[in-house]
Amino acid sequence: MVHCRSDTSTTLTSNSHFCVGGIAPPKVCQTIFFLLMLNSKVRISYIFDSPLLSFPQIEIGTLAPPDYNYPVPEVSLEEHEEEEEEELPLKPQLIPQGSGGSGVLMGPDTQKGMPTCLLCTCLGGSVYCDDLKLDSVPPLPKDTTHFYARYNRITKINKSDFASMNKLKRIDLTLEELVIRENHISQLPALPETMTLIDASHNSIGTKGIHKEAFKDMTSLLYLYLTDNYIDYIPVPLPDSLRSLHLQRNNIQMMHEDTFCNLKDFNYIRNALEDIRLDGNPINLSRTPQAYICLPRIPIGDLI
Repeated sequence: MVHCRSDTSTTLTSNSHFCVGGIAPPKVCQTIFFLLMLNSKVRISYIFDSPLLSFPQIEIGTLAPPDYNYPVPEVSLEEHEEEEEEELPLKPQLIPQGSGGSGVLMGPDTQKGMPTCLLCTCLGGSVYCDDLKLDSVPPLPKDTTHFYARYNRITKINKSDFASMNKLKRIDLTLEELVIRENHISQLPALPETMTLIDASHNSIGTKGIHKEAFKDMTSLLYLYLTDNYIDYIPVPLPDSLRSLHLQRNNIQMMHEDTFCNLKDFNYIRNALEDIRLDGNPINLSRTPQAYICLPRIPIGDLI
């Protein structure tokens, strides 16, 4: 217990005080008082004997720090909405890609919800989509030169699958039909031997647009449609399975006598090939009569 007393009974401004049983200057006593107040476990009794003032005894224990509510800045509704928009996951921005790309980083999106070059493997101009259980050709980068999609479920190719893909050189699929009409294809890609129908009409396929002996080993090929291109020769040899050959409105000017028939075997008859269209070409069919002796029908075209 500490006592601080005034030495006068009439004023609080005397020059001396009793502090801790002795006399001490006022500032010293005040200093001791405040130091003791800071001690959380000391009981302090501060009593003035002045008749003018009477202060009750004050007991001070451990004091918790006062609660202080920091002001929260007001946020407008518009600013709150902007913050929420910023927190949303952003869609990755696709950036241009160089050789082998389509102008976007991973190629166009597929029906499976991901870019082609994330679903498949893209190396340079080659796209590998083997054994992915695909039902259709995925959208390819425009600079694709080689496309491999073996061991899938693709049974048919639409004309839009290879639209405007002028650099495409090879297609390797386990399929039977290829329909790429009305595009700007200048070169027919290498195709598997399982083909039964090829329709590449209304394109820009020219003299070098078909590989040498491209159809020779397609022993199941039934229909070959190459109308409205810039082909200047009949793409031989053709498989015996072929039933229909459409080459109208090209630039074919001549035909060899062994184009369709085997001149070394006069018993050879080509019964399957009943439909040959050469009309619209600058060729006179009457100049090569031996070329049709094995056919069930004469090709359609100019005879003069």
